[in-house]
Amino acid sequence: MNILAIESSCDETAAAVIKDGTEILSSIIASSQAMHEKYGGIVPEVASREQLKCILPTITEATKSLDYDAIAVTIGPGLIGSLLIGVETAKTIAYVTKKPIIPVNHVLAHIYANFLDSRFSILDSRFPAIALVVSGGHTELFLMTNNKDLKWLGGTIDDAAGEAFDKTARLLGFGSRGGLAIQETAEKSFTVKLPRPLHSLLNSLVRFFMTTRLIFHSQDLKRQS
Repeated sequence: MNILAIESSCDETAAAVIKDGTEILSSIIASSQAMHEKYGGIVPEVASREQLKCILPTITEATKSLDYDAIAVTIGPGLIGSLLIGVETAKTIAYVTKKPIIPVNHVLAHIYANFLDSRFSILDSRFPAIALVVSGGHTELFLMTNNKDLKWLGGTIDDAAGEAFDKTARLLGFGSRGGLAIQETAEKSFTVKLPRPLHSLLNSLVRFFMTTRLIFHSQDLKRQS
């Protein structure tokens, strides 16, 4: 079975055709990152307007010479305007082609994307397993009892890891999406061991908000001195 997959939860627009749940036959991504650079981050309205322009060309390119039996589309979480573009497009295609729609939670999709490789067959994986999702505004921990059943174990209680990285990157002059720049800079620096706050809380991974706040506070002190 071939499935047309449509993703538009943030600023990028993606379409792919997947065979039997594991083999990627095509994958096309349209990005509007350059348009957001001057704002220092993603502007939801700008993102959705650009997606409106590029979603059909992206799908057309992804399905070139390929047929599909169903349509999978991200329904959340994400930017509401961006999600609407993807969902309404998928519904229209489904109506015209008389093919079923598969709603997808994009946070859970991050977990299952790891099995889109012949080296990691989801049926042969050992369970139970722990899955950590660190993506954009989401930092979540799940328990997988099998390849279908997941239990949410916890997540950050304030800012997600991605938000902390983005804010720190802008503060350091790395621009938006500066996670890679922070990583490369950190690899050239020395390591400082810090105490772990709230390590006894069972439903909290970390408090990225406090980490980000401390970084901003330290910069303010430097400016004052």
